[in-house]
Amino acid sequence: MKNKVLKTLSSITVIALILGASIFAITKIANNKNSARIISSNFIGYDFARAVTGDKSEISMLLKPGAEAHDFEPTPEDIINIKNADLFIYVGGESDEWIENLLEGNEIPAEKTLRLMDLVEVKEEELSEGMEEHEHEHEHSEEEHEEYDEHIWTSPLNAIQLVNGIKAKLSAIHPENKSTYTQNADSYTSRLLAIDQKIRDVVSSSPKKELIFGDRFPFRYFVDEYGLGYYAAFPGCSEQTEASSQTIAFLIDKVKTDGIKTILKIELTSDKLAKTIAEETGAKVLTLNAAHNISKEDFESGLTYADIMEANIDVLKEALK
Repeated sequence: MKNKVLKTLSSITVIALILGASIFAITKIANNKNSARIISSNFIGYDFARAVTGDKSEISMLLKPGAEAHDFEPTPEDIINIKNADLFIYVGGESDEWIENLLEGNEIPAEKTLRLMDLVEVKEEELSEGMEEHEHEHEHSEEEHEEYDEHIWTSPLNAIQLVNGIKAKLSAIHPENKSTYTQNADSYTSRLLAIDQKIRDVVSSSPKKELIFGDRFPFRYFVDEYGLGYYAAFPGCSEQTEASSQTIAFLIDKVKTDGIKTILKIELTSDKLAKTIAEETGAKVLTLNAAHNISKEDFESGLTYADIMEANIDVLKEALK
């Protein structure tokens, strides 16, 4: 009898908990009827939308923290969530071709999407001297399409345009929140302007004006903005991880000839190549973070693009000595 009573009480408790959770969820949705449901394909859109909306959004990121940005493939659940969102933010480059295909097939609503590459002046992807070509470089015919560098956010001034573009799009979707979006965007862009000035100060006062990457190179917009030269093993979107002996020899020679003291790599990649060059030249290896993605730990701690760029300033000082 005692066991039956306990089982009955346990069942009642479970049902009460479920009902309580359901009521809480319904109340939360009701209280957030003016909250924007936003999905971003990667960290950049996620961070900028978070900065603009503050607590007036339910925002998620398709790319898992710590994952390789260029290898992402959506699940059927991802597509459903995108269709149900108020706004889907994506960059629009080579890594997002799957999105363009869905838009062409009318599988996701174009009016609820924001392509970040439409907000700034884009540059064609280039191969610098000594750099390995894309493995797929010759798979496309010349007339098919030009490839543009998708890493538009690496320039803080571009980032400001992206933040303001997201603000404008969200203000059209939820005009009742426009003043909040504007205030938040202004606050974030003020911080980015300060970062931009700090970078200019570092570059102007540094003896070197050249960066060498033993890695991919997603910083085209960054170096162009600040008048820096560069050499790297691979283009920004390359899937290659093994450099040829010719590329390695070229970079080693550049480091020695130009008196470079720091070899750079980007976040969440192997430092094997950078270390190989460093061992041959006596240089050290540092990470210049391109903010493709962040680790799970950094994601949970609330790390922002602005935090990343501020940390990059210290790296830049070392790299330009």
